[in-house]
Amino acid sequence: MQELPADPLVGSTVDRRYLVLSKVARGGMSTVYLATDLRLDRNVALKVLHPHLATDSNFLDRLGREAKAAARLSHPHVVGMFDQGNDGPLAYLVMEYIPGHTLRDVLHEHGALPPRLALAYVDTVVEGLGAAHAAGLVHRDVKPENVLIADDGRIKVGDFGLARAVTTTTNTGTLIGTVGYLSPELVDGAPADARSDIYSVGIMLYELLTGHQPFTGELPIRVAMQHLTTPVPPPSAELPGLSPDLDELVRCCTEKDPEARPADGYALLEDLRHIRTTLSDAELDFTAPRLPTAAMGQGRTEAIDRPTGSSSNADHTTLMPVGAGDGSRSQTGSQPTEFIGTGVNHTTVMPAGGLAPAGPAAAQPHAAAHPYAGQLYPPDERSAPVPGPRRRDVKRAARTAEKARIRAAERPLQTLRRGRPRRRGMIWLIMVLVLALLGAGAGWFFGMGPGALAAIPDVQNRTVAQAQALLREQGFGSVSRDVNDETVQQGLVVTSDPGPARQQRRFLPVTLLVSKGPVLYPVPALAGDTLEAATAALRNAKLAVGTVTEQYDEQRAAGIVLSQDPAAKTQQRGATLVNLVVSKGPTPVPVPNVVGQSKEAAQKALTDLGLTTQVAPDTVFDKQIPAGSVVSQNPASGTAAKGSAVTLTVSKGPKMVSVPSYIGKQVDKAVHGLQQLGFEVKVNNILGGFFGTVRDQSPVNKDVPEGSVITLTVV
Repeated sequence: MQELPADPLVGSTVDRRYLVLSKVARGGMSTVYLATDLRLDRNVALKVLHPHLATDSNFLDRLGREAKAAARLSHPHVVGMFDQGNDGPLAYLVMEYIPGHTLRDVLHEHGALPPRLALAYVDTVVEGLGAAHAAGLVHRDVKPENVLIADDGRIKVGDFGLARAVTTTTNTGTLIGTVGYLSPELVDGAPADARSDIYSVGIMLYELLTGHQPFTGELPIRVAMQHLTTPVPPPSAELPGLSPDLDELVRCCTEKDPEARPADGYALLEDLRHIRTTLSDAELDFTAPRLPTAAMGQGRTEAIDRPTGSSSNADHTTLMPVGAGDGSRSQTGSQPTEFIGTGVNHTTVMPAGGLAPAGPAAAQPHAAAHPYAGQLYPPDERSAPVPGPRRRDVKRAARTAEKARIRAAERPLQTLRRGRPRRRGMIWLIMVLVLALLGAGAGWFFGMGPGALAAIPDVQNRTVAQAQALLREQGFGSVSRDVNDETVQQGLVVTSDPGPARQQRRFLPVTLLVSKGPVLYPVPALAGDTLEAATAALRNAKLAVGTVTEQYDEQRAAGIVLSQDPAAKTQQRGATLVNLVVSKGPTPVPVPNVVGQSKEAAQKALTDLGLTTQVAPDTVFDKQIPAGSVVSQNPASGTAAKGSAVTLTVSKGPKMVSVPSYIGKQVDKAVHGLQQLGFEVKVNNILGGFFGTVRDQSPVNKDVPEGSVITLTVV
């Protein structure tokens, strides 16, 4: 199996603040990493945008505005946006890290959910969307993949603003979104608003109840056109016996006309919670055999292009067939909680904020067919529209009135025991007074008391005592937590959680993040290491090599670290420069000229300077240097390191040559012959040397040193 290459970002620090720990996921727009915020000492989700988006300045401006808007939104069911910025070629978003899994994992693991659990999941999603809509934010890409379920049960909606920024970056013919959840107005190119998110919620609710999306097709454009032209079928068409209220809820969310849908998340939340409280336990825990349908195949969710022919690089996801779970899990490795047992005494585990688990579910009638099976709506709803309030309000009012009539019919009109009107009047008076007191107390508690909302004051760069005093003035209590910070002085407050200007109930504590100074790293001991080893040790210690100075050292070889600054074992900030002094080896010494000196004198002169000597094994003749003296040396001059060797060549004196006799011969021939033998010739002429004949020679017929002077007497 071929090994995948390591991600170069893992192990690096982005913007000198976010230490990348591992890669979590990769999509068409970004890669998500688990990182540690070194400033606040917490894990975050670091979303690094792909280069084709990171180099678009217009897109980055829009993304910055969307990120700021998302950062102002603080809600328990919305993933928090912490930071946004650039680090060289990288553009990134920093968001709250949610260890756990997604709602898509729950669908893969369990398929269709009972209404109680499906409504509980949707309730938390809609509550988060309602807060976003109230703040002016539209998600535009609501789907199970963006619903995060933490290991502790918290449910949050993620990725606010990114789809909007990417869509406005692409050309006008390209539509970014997940095709299975796109609202008709987005397919048609109209602007998106809160009602577009409501449509996606309706599709998601249908999928939670049935286990698959309402529209499928071989090509994404076919699925998109069904959103534009085909009504969403009621879930009871596949699940006979499902409550008509759930059909009505899906229908009102997925109306083709946005005006016919709930106005925003909070409007839908009101309808949703009304249905949850009016449905019986049997209706909430309804289960029924699924009918075979062609829509039970594999659903695809991916980015599509509008019919203009332009393309898009958006993410796409292929969903598993319902009930064909392969044991896949989310990127974090967590497993969805098992929420459906078997038999009569099954247990329903609700998500955080959901309804309490119900007792044993009543047996469901499987033989009765749904009254509207095979139809999109009841017959009376396909007639002329009801004037005045919308049809779902009329139906809800009618159902409520019918239940009230039944309860009234079951209540006795006359008691068999004579009552005491005065006592009953007193009891009613007491009850009214108690309720009035409770209402007044609740009004005071949430209006002016500890339950009132107040803005968090700005406590940055203040001492803990000063910050606590400011919080007490606003009615807040506080707790402190130490964090590392690169800029805020030790002992001062870095920020608060929630942050300044955020609204919070006074009875909830505010966390003060107190600086304990920057993250410090111990400096390793580097003396005695090579320069390469010292560089690697500093890099592993989150430090860096500063100035490298070289100097001669009589004990250390060249390239060995002699000293460092700052010293070893001191605590320094990350990326601090450590200056090093590195040896150049022993100090070099000048080599003296010892040619002509005796061998012993030359060796002593060199040894006194810290050099060593070597004598060449062969001696040489030299007519000028006497035997036993130095004829040559290597090196002859310059400098050499202490302990270096100088090679000496010793003379064995001049060469002895036999002097032949040239008496009686012409002087020219005699001079030439003697010079050929290496002698110097001196000529003494008698009577002017008229005949040119050698009469006498000194020395003659004896061995003399090469280069000796031979005297010729010429007549």
